[in-house]
Amino acid sequence: MRKSLTCSDPENNILPTGYKFVGGECMSGSIHRRKDSGAWFVIWYDRKTKKTVKIYRYKGEKIWKKRTALKLLGQMQGAVENGTFVLERYTKQGWTNIIPLLENWLINTKKNITPATYKGYKSYIKNHIKPYFKKKPELMLHDIQLDILTDFMNGLQLQPKGKLNVMYCLHAFLDYAKRSRRIVAMPSFPKKQAYQLEKPKIKWLPEARQLNILKKIPKEHKPIFYFLKYHLRRPAEAMALKREDYDREKHVFTICRSISDRQVINKTKTGEIHTIPCVKDFEPFIDIEIEKAIISEFFFTCLSSRNKGKRYSHSILSRIWKNACKRAGEDIDLYSGLKHSSCSQFVNEKGLSESELQMITDHARLESVRRYAKTEVKRKKELLEKKCITEVDFIKKEVKN
Repeated sequence: MRKSLTCSDPENNILPTGYKFVGGECMSGSIHRRKDSGAWFVIWYDRKTKKTVKIYRYKGEKIWKKRTALKLLGQMQGAVENGTFVLERYTKQGWTNIIPLLENWLINTKKNITPATYKGYKSYIKNHIKPYFKKKPELMLHDIQLDILTDFMNGLQLQPKGKLNVMYCLHAFLDYAKRSRRIVAMPSFPKKQAYQLEKPKIKWLPEARQLNILKKIPKEHKPIFYFLKYHLRRPAEAMALKREDYDREKHVFTICRSISDRQVINKTKTGEIHTIPCVKDFEPFIDIEIEKAIISEFFFTCLSSRNKGKRYSHSILSRIWKNACKRAGEDIDLYSGLKHSSCSQFVNEKGLSESELQMITDHARLESVRRYAKTEVKRKKELLEKKCITEVDFIKKEVKN
Protein backbone atom coordinates (compact mmCIF):
# COMPACT_ATOMS: atom_id res chain seq x y z
CA MET A 1 0.00 0.00 0.00
CA ARG A 2 2.18 2.85 -1.25
CA LYS A 3 -0.24 5.13 -3.06
CA SER A 4 0.96 8.64 -2.25
CA LEU A 5 -1.39 11.54 -1.68
CA THR A 6 1.35 14.16 -1.68
CA CYS A 7 1.33 17.23 -3.90
CA SER A 8 2.99 16.76 -7.26
CA ASP A 9 3.93 20.45 -7.35
CA PRO A 10 3.00 22.06 -4.00
CA GLU A 11 4.85 25.30 -4.74
CA ASN A 12 2.48 26.07 -7.62
CA ASN A 13 -0.55 24.43 -5.96
CA ILE A 14 -0.63 21.61 -8.51
CA LEU A 15 -2.20 18.48 -7.01
CA PRO A 16 -2.72 14.93 -8.17
CA THR A 17 -6.09 14.41 -9.81
CA GLY A 18 -8.90 14.26 -7.25
CA TYR A 19 -7.17 16.20 -4.45
CA LYS A 20 -7.42 19.82 -3.32
CA PHE A 21 -6.14 22.51 -0.98
CA VAL A 22 -8.18 23.21 2.17
CA GLY A 23 -7.44 26.17 4.48
CA GLY A 24 -4.12 26.85 2.76
CA GLU A 25 -2.82 23.32 3.43
CA CYS A 26 -2.41 20.52 0.97
CA MET A 27 -4.75 17.66 1.88
CA SER A 28 -1.85 15.27 1.47
CA GLY A 29 -0.74 12.23 3.33
CA SER A 30 -0.35 8.50 3.05
CA ILE A 31 0.20 5.57 5.36
CA HIS A 32 3.01 3.03 5.07
CA ARG A 33 4.37 0.01 6.87
CA ARG A 34 7.98 -0.72 7.72
CA LYS A 35 9.19 -4.09 6.47
CA ASP A 36 11.78 -4.47 9.21
CA SER A 37 9.55 -3.88 12.27
CA GLY A 38 6.01 -4.05 10.95
CA ALA A 39 5.20 -0.63 12.47
CA TRP A 40 2.98 1.79 10.55
CA PHE A 41 3.67 5.46 9.91
CA VAL A 42 2.24 8.49 8.11
CA ILE A 43 4.04 10.44 5.40
CA TRP A 44 3.00 14.10 5.25
CA TYR A 45 4.19 16.98 3.07
CA ASP A 46 4.87 20.20 5.01
CA ARG A 47 4.37 23.26 2.82
CA LYS A 48 6.17 25.57 5.27
CA THR A 49 9.48 23.72 5.20
CA LYS A 50 8.79 22.17 1.78
CA LYS A 51 9.80 18.82 3.20
CA THR A 52 8.13 15.46 3.56
CA VAL A 53 8.01 14.22 7.15
CA LYS A 54 7.39 10.79 8.60
CA ILE A 55 5.26 10.42 11.70
CA TYR A 56 5.78 7.22 13.65
CA ARG A 57 3.79 7.84 16.84
CA TYR A 58 0.17 8.26 17.80
CA LYS A 59 -0.50 9.64 21.31
CA GLY A 60 3.12 8.98 22.20
CA GLU A 61 3.07 5.31 21.17
CA LYS A 62 4.41 3.57 18.10
CA ILE A 63 1.75 2.65 15.54
CA TRP A 64 1.32 -1.12 15.21
CA LYS A 65 -2.09 -1.30 13.56
CA LYS A 66 -3.26 -0.08 10.17
CA ARG A 67 -6.49 1.38 11.53
CA THR A 68 -4.49 3.48 14.02
CA ALA A 69 -2.41 4.93 11.16
CA LEU A 70 -5.59 5.71 9.22
CA LYS A 71 -7.08 7.34 12.29
CA LEU A 72 -4.02 9.56 12.70
CA LEU A 73 -4.07 10.56 9.04
CA GLY A 74 -7.80 11.33 9.26
CA GLN A 75 -7.28 13.54 12.33
CA MET A 76 -4.50 15.46 10.59
CA GLN A 77 -6.63 16.06 7.53
CA GLY A 78 -9.56 17.02 9.76
CA ALA A 79 -7.37 19.57 11.55
CA VAL A 80 -6.52 21.09 8.17
CA GLU A 81 -10.22 21.45 7.35
CA ASN A 82 -10.93 23.03 10.76
CA GLY A 83 -8.06 25.49 10.42
CA THR A 84 -6.30 24.17 13.55
CA PHE A 85 -3.51 22.18 11.91
CA VAL A 86 -0.07 22.51 13.51
CA LEU A 87 2.49 19.97 12.34
CA GLU A 88 4.46 20.12 15.60
CA ARG A 89 1.55 18.42 17.36
CA TYR A 90 2.36 15.22 15.52
CA THR A 91 6.13 15.37 15.04
CA LYS A 92 7.21 16.07 18.63
CA GLN A 93 8.35 13.16 20.77
CA GLY A 94 4.99 12.15 22.15
CA TRP A 95 1.65 13.59 21.17
CA THR A 96 1.11 16.73 23.19
CA ASN A 97 1.49 20.22 21.76
CA ILE A 98 0.67 21.84 25.11
CA ILE A 99 4.07 22.14 26.79
CA PRO A 100 6.00 23.69 23.85
CA LEU A 101 3.33 26.35 23.40
CA LEU A 102 3.20 26.89 27.17
CA GLU A 103 6.93 27.60 27.26
CA ASN A 104 6.66 29.86 24.23
CA TRP A 105 3.80 31.79 25.84
CA LEU A 106 5.75 32.37 29.06
CA ILE A 107 8.67 33.85 27.09
CA ASN A 108 6.44 36.08 24.94
CA THR A 109 4.29 37.33 27.79
CA LYS A 110 7.17 38.33 30.09
CA LYS A 111 7.45 41.89 28.76
CA ASN A 112 3.71 42.52 29.11
CA ILE A 113 3.25 41.58 32.77
CA THR A 114 4.77 42.71 36.06
CA PRO A 115 7.86 40.95 37.43
CA ALA A 116 5.83 39.51 40.31
CA THR A 117 3.18 38.11 37.97
CA TYR A 118 5.86 36.59 35.74
CA LYS A 119 7.53 35.01 38.76
CA GLY A 120 4.19 33.54 39.82
CA TYR A 121 3.39 32.20 36.34
CA LYS A 122 6.85 30.62 36.08
CA SER A 123 6.38 28.88 39.42
CA TYR A 124 2.85 27.64 38.58
CA ILE A 125 4.02 26.23 35.24
CA LYS A 126 7.10 24.54 36.66
CA ASN A 127 5.51 23.06 39.78
CA HIS A 128 1.94 22.30 38.70
CA ILE A 129 0.95 22.73 35.04
CA LYS A 130 3.87 21.05 33.25
CA PRO A 131 4.03 18.03 35.61
CA TYR A 132 0.31 17.38 35.07
CA PHE A 133 0.44 17.44 31.27
CA LYS A 134 3.71 15.50 31.14
CA LYS A 135 1.85 12.64 32.80
CA LYS A 136 -0.84 12.88 30.12
CA PRO A 137 1.05 13.02 26.80
CA GLU A 138 -2.08 11.95 24.92
CA LEU A 139 -3.77 15.30 25.60
CA MET A 140 -3.79 18.08 23.01
CA LEU A 141 -4.81 21.69 23.40
CA HIS A 142 -8.33 21.13 22.13
CA ASP A 143 -8.70 18.29 24.66
CA ILE A 144 -8.46 20.76 27.54
CA GLN A 145 -12.11 21.10 28.45
CA LEU A 146 -14.05 21.46 31.69
CA ASP A 147 -13.53 17.82 32.72
CA ILE A 148 -9.74 18.05 32.29
CA LEU A 149 -9.61 21.44 34.02
CA THR A 150 -11.66 20.13 36.94
CA ASP A 151 -9.41 17.07 37.28
CA PHE A 152 -6.34 19.32 37.21
CA MET A 153 -7.80 21.71 39.80
CA ASN A 154 -8.82 18.91 42.16
CA GLY A 155 -5.31 17.47 42.02
CA LEU A 156 -3.63 20.69 43.15
CA GLN A 157 -2.27 20.33 46.68
CA LEU A 158 -2.77 24.00 47.46
CA GLN A 159 -4.97 26.27 49.52
CA PRO A 160 -8.10 27.59 47.69
CA LYS A 161 -6.46 30.93 46.82
CA GLY A 162 -3.38 29.11 45.52
CA LYS A 163 -5.56 26.88 43.32
CA LEU A 164 -7.33 29.93 41.92
CA ASN A 165 -4.02 31.61 41.07
CA VAL A 166 -2.79 28.54 39.17
CA MET A 167 -6.08 28.35 37.26
CA TYR A 168 -5.82 32.07 36.40
CA CYS A 169 -2.41 31.31 34.89
CA LEU A 170 -3.84 28.42 32.85
CA HIS A 171 -6.73 30.63 31.72
CA ALA A 172 -4.28 33.31 30.51
CA PHE A 173 -2.36 30.65 28.58
CA LEU A 174 -5.45 29.24 26.91
CA ASP A 175 -6.58 32.74 25.98
CA TYR A 176 -3.22 33.16 24.25
CA ALA A 177 -3.76 29.82 22.48
CA LYS A 178 -7.18 30.95 21.27
CA ARG A 179 -5.90 34.29 19.96
CA SER A 180 -3.07 32.38 18.26
CA ARG A 181 -5.76 30.22 16.58
CA ARG A 182 -4.42 27.04 18.20
CA ILE A 183 -7.87 26.36 19.64
CA VAL A 184 -11.24 27.40 18.27
CA ALA A 185 -12.82 28.57 21.54
CA MET A 186 -12.02 29.03 25.22
CA PRO A 187 -13.08 26.06 27.36
CA SER A 188 -15.36 26.54 30.36
CA PHE A 189 -13.53 26.74 33.67
CA PRO A 190 -14.75 25.49 37.08
CA LYS A 191 -16.99 28.05 38.77
CA LYS A 192 -15.59 30.02 41.68
CA GLN A 193 -17.57 28.09 44.27
CA ALA A 194 -15.63 24.99 43.26
CA TYR A 195 -12.51 26.48 44.83
CA GLN A 196 -14.24 26.78 48.23
CA LEU A 197 -12.90 30.29 48.70
CA GLU A 198 -13.65 32.12 51.92
CA LYS A 199 -13.64 35.90 51.96
CA PRO A 200 -10.99 36.95 54.49
CA LYS A 201 -12.36 39.01 57.32
CA ILE A 202 -10.96 42.51 57.42
CA LYS A 203 -8.76 43.00 60.47
CA TRP A 204 -8.48 46.61 61.62
CA LEU A 205 -7.77 48.86 64.59
CA PRO A 206 -9.67 51.87 65.93
CA GLU A 207 -7.80 55.12 65.30
CA ALA A 208 -6.69 55.56 68.92
CA ARG A 209 -4.90 52.20 68.93
CA GLN A 210 -3.48 52.79 65.45
CA LEU A 211 -2.04 56.16 66.52
CA ASN A 212 -0.52 54.52 69.58
CA ILE A 213 1.48 52.23 67.28
CA LEU A 214 2.57 55.14 65.09
CA LYS A 215 3.88 56.95 68.18
CA LYS A 216 6.24 54.03 68.81
CA ILE A 217 7.85 54.32 65.36
CA PRO A 218 11.28 56.04 65.36
CA LYS A 219 11.17 59.68 64.27
CA GLU A 220 13.22 59.20 61.09
CA HIS A 221 10.73 56.61 59.79
CA LYS A 222 7.47 58.32 60.74
CA PRO A 223 6.86 60.16 57.40
CA ILE A 224 6.22 57.08 55.23
CA PHE A 225 3.96 55.47 57.86
CA TYR A 226 1.87 58.61 58.33
CA PHE A 227 1.66 58.96 54.55
CA LEU A 228 0.13 55.45 54.41
CA LYS A 229 -2.30 56.27 57.22
CA TYR A 230 -3.52 59.58 55.84
CA HIS A 231 -3.62 58.79 52.12
CA LEU A 232 -4.87 55.16 52.11
CA ARG A 233 -2.28 53.90 49.62
CA ARG A 234 -0.49 50.57 49.28
CA PRO A 235 2.99 50.29 50.88
CA ALA A 236 4.49 49.44 47.46
CA GLU A 237 3.17 52.74 46.06
CA ALA A 238 4.71 54.72 48.91
CA MET A 239 8.07 52.99 48.49
CA ALA A 240 8.11 53.74 44.74
CA LEU A 241 6.95 57.37 45.11
CA LYS A 242 9.47 59.81 43.65
CA ARG A 243 10.11 63.46 44.42
CA GLU A 244 8.86 64.43 40.98
CA ASP A 245 5.51 62.82 41.85
CA TYR A 246 4.72 65.56 44.37
CA ASP A 247 3.50 68.95 43.18
CA ARG A 248 4.48 71.44 45.92
CA GLU A 249 2.34 74.23 44.49
CA LYS A 250 -0.88 72.19 44.25
CA HIS A 251 -0.01 69.94 47.23
CA VAL A 252 -0.88 66.85 45.22
CA PHE A 253 0.71 63.39 44.92
CA THR A 254 0.60 61.49 41.63
CA ILE A 255 0.58 57.74 42.31
CA CYS A 256 1.85 56.11 39.14
CA ARG A 257 4.47 53.59 40.29
CA SER A 258 4.74 50.49 42.43
CA ILE A 259 7.10 47.69 43.46
CA SER A 260 6.89 44.26 41.84
CA ASP A 261 9.23 41.44 42.83
CA ARG A 262 11.52 44.04 44.46
CA GLN A 263 11.68 46.13 41.29
CA VAL A 264 10.26 49.62 40.71
CA ILE A 265 7.73 49.57 37.88
CA ASN A 266 6.03 52.52 36.21
CA LYS A 267 2.48 51.36 36.87
CA THR A 268 0.27 50.70 39.85
CA LYS A 269 -1.28 47.34 40.70
CA THR A 270 -4.49 48.23 38.84
CA GLY A 271 -2.72 50.13 36.08
CA GLU A 272 -4.51 53.35 37.04
CA ILE A 273 -2.86 56.69 37.83
CA HIS A 274 -4.18 58.24 41.05
CA THR A 275 -4.10 61.93 41.93
CA ILE A 276 -4.14 62.24 45.71
CA PRO A 277 -4.34 65.59 47.54
CA CYS A 278 -1.89 65.95 50.38
CA VAL A 279 -3.65 65.83 53.76
CA LYS A 280 -2.91 68.96 55.79
CA ASP A 281 -1.83 66.99 58.86
CA PHE A 282 0.85 65.34 56.74
CA GLU A 283 2.44 68.56 55.47
CA PRO A 284 4.97 68.84 58.37
CA PHE A 285 6.37 65.44 57.39
CA ILE A 286 7.03 66.65 53.83
CA ASP A 287 9.64 69.12 55.01
CA ILE A 288 11.33 66.38 57.03
CA GLU A 289 11.75 64.22 53.93
CA ILE A 290 12.79 67.03 51.62
CA GLU A 291 15.40 68.30 54.07
CA LYS A 292 17.06 64.89 54.46
CA ALA A 293 20.72 64.85 53.53
CA ILE A 294 20.26 61.73 51.39
CA ILE A 295 20.34 62.58 47.68
CA SER A 296 17.73 60.39 46.03
CA GLU A 297 15.04 60.38 43.39
CA PHE A 298 12.67 58.72 45.85
CA PHE A 299 10.40 60.73 48.12
CA PHE A 300 10.82 58.46 51.17
CA THR A 301 14.33 57.27 51.97
CA CYS A 302 15.95 55.11 54.61
CA LEU A 303 19.62 55.48 55.56
CA SER A 304 20.05 51.76 56.28
CA SER A 305 18.49 50.63 52.99
CA ARG A 306 20.67 48.82 50.44
CA ASN A 307 18.32 49.61 47.58
CA LYS A 308 19.23 52.09 44.87
CA GLY A 309 18.40 55.62 46.03
CA LYS A 310 18.04 54.34 49.61
CA ARG A 311 14.37 53.59 49.03
CA TYR A 312 12.43 51.57 51.58
CA SER A 313 11.77 47.85 51.07
CA HIS A 314 8.94 45.63 52.29
CA SER A 315 11.23 43.93 54.77
CA ILE A 316 12.36 47.25 56.28
CA LEU A 317 8.81 48.59 56.63
CA SER A 318 7.53 45.32 58.09
CA ARG A 319 10.35 45.13 60.63
CA ILE A 320 9.80 48.72 61.83
CA TRP A 321 6.03 48.17 62.05
CA LYS A 322 6.38 44.86 63.88
CA ASN A 323 8.70 46.39 66.49
CA ALA A 324 6.31 49.31 67.03
CA CYS A 325 3.38 46.92 67.45
CA LYS A 326 5.33 44.95 70.04
CA ARG A 327 5.99 48.09 72.08
CA ALA A 328 2.33 49.13 71.77
CA GLY A 329 1.03 45.69 72.76
CA GLU A 330 -0.67 45.07 69.39
CA ASP A 331 -0.50 42.19 66.94
CA ILE A 332 -1.51 43.22 63.42
CA ASP A 333 0.26 43.18 60.06
CA LEU A 334 1.39 46.31 58.23
CA TYR A 335 -1.32 46.35 55.54
CA SER A 336 -4.15 45.68 58.01
CA GLY A 337 -2.82 48.13 60.55
CA LEU A 338 -2.60 51.00 58.05
CA LYS A 339 -4.75 50.83 54.90
CA HIS A 340 -7.42 48.45 56.20
CA SER A 341 -7.60 50.24 59.53
CA SER A 342 -7.79 53.74 58.05
CA CYS A 343 -10.48 52.73 55.53
CA SER A 344 -12.53 51.00 58.22
CA GLN A 345 -12.18 53.98 60.53
CA PHE A 346 -13.65 56.33 57.91
CA VAL A 347 -16.82 54.24 57.74
CA ASN A 348 -17.18 52.82 61.23
CA GLU A 349 -15.85 55.73 63.32
CA LYS A 350 -16.14 58.84 61.15
CA GLY A 351 -19.45 58.08 59.48
CA LEU A 352 -18.46 58.23 55.80
CA SER A 353 -20.71 56.48 53.31
CA GLU A 354 -19.49 53.70 51.02
CA SER A 355 -19.57 56.02 48.01
CA GLU A 356 -17.52 58.65 49.87
CA LEU A 357 -14.93 56.05 50.83
CA GLN A 358 -14.82 54.91 47.21
CA MET A 359 -14.12 58.49 46.16
CA ILE A 360 -11.16 59.02 48.48
CA THR A 361 -9.60 55.60 47.83
CA ASP A 362 -10.08 55.70 44.04
CA HIS A 363 -11.54 52.20 43.98
CA ALA A 364 -13.04 51.40 40.57
CA ARG A 365 -15.97 49.44 42.00
CA LEU A 366 -18.20 50.14 44.97
CA GLU A 367 -18.11 46.42 45.86
CA SER A 368 -14.40 46.79 46.63
CA VAL A 369 -15.03 49.15 49.57
CA ARG A 370 -18.02 47.32 51.01
CA ARG A 371 -15.79 45.00 53.00
CA TYR A 372 -14.73 48.06 55.03
CA ALA A 373 -18.34 49.11 55.58
CA LYS A 374 -19.34 46.23 57.82
CA THR A 375 -20.08 48.32 60.87
CA GLU A 376 -19.15 46.95 64.25
CA VAL A 377 -21.74 46.13 66.96
CA LYS A 378 -20.89 49.29 68.87
CA ARG A 379 -21.52 51.50 65.83
CA LYS A 380 -24.75 49.66 65.02
CA LYS A 381 -25.93 50.19 68.60
CA GLU A 382 -25.22 53.94 68.33
CA LEU A 383 -27.18 54.22 65.10
CA LEU A 384 -30.10 52.19 66.45
CA GLU A 385 -30.30 54.15 69.68
CA LYS A 386 -30.07 57.44 67.81
CA LYS A 387 -33.06 56.40 65.71
CA CYS A 388 -34.95 55.18 68.79
CA ILE A 389 -34.39 58.46 70.67
CA THR A 390 -35.76 60.41 67.75
CA GLU A 391 -38.87 58.25 67.62
CA VAL A 392 -39.42 58.45 71.42
CA ASP A 393 -39.25 62.26 71.32
CA PHE A 394 -41.77 62.25 68.48
CA ILE A 395 -44.12 59.95 70.40
CA LYS A 396 -43.86 62.12 73.52
CA LYS A 397 -44.81 65.20 71.52
CA GLU A 398 -47.75 63.33 69.98
CA VAL A 399 -48.98 62.25 73.44
CA LYS A 400 -48.76 65.80 74.81
CA ASN A 401 -50.73 67.15 71.91
